[in-house]
Amino acid sequence: MKRISSDEVKKVAQLARLELNDNEIQQHAEQLEKILGYIKQLEKINTEDVPCTTRAIEVVNVLRKDEQKDYENSEELLNLAPSRENKFFKVPKIISD
Repeated sequence: MKRISSDEVKKVAQLARLELNDNEIQQHAEQLEKILGYIKQLEKINTEDVPCTTRAIEVVNVLRKDEQKDYENSEELLNLAPSRENKFFKVPKIISD
């Protein structure tokens, strides 16, 4: 396996805006070599009949119909908000003009 050089670690650290001392650079080089070794092992596994997936378990959206409902104690709820305006919650503007 190709040895990870100190210069390569320094370059990655610079891109990540990390300040590393010489000892840390050496440690990261060794760790990166081990990681690449594991990846090399994984590349040997036959995944030809394994379907592509993005998650280990199936995730399904649970949707419901939007319905307006009146709440008996709406004044009580509005008073819990950090800020309100009339009968509405007041939130910071997130879309510029």
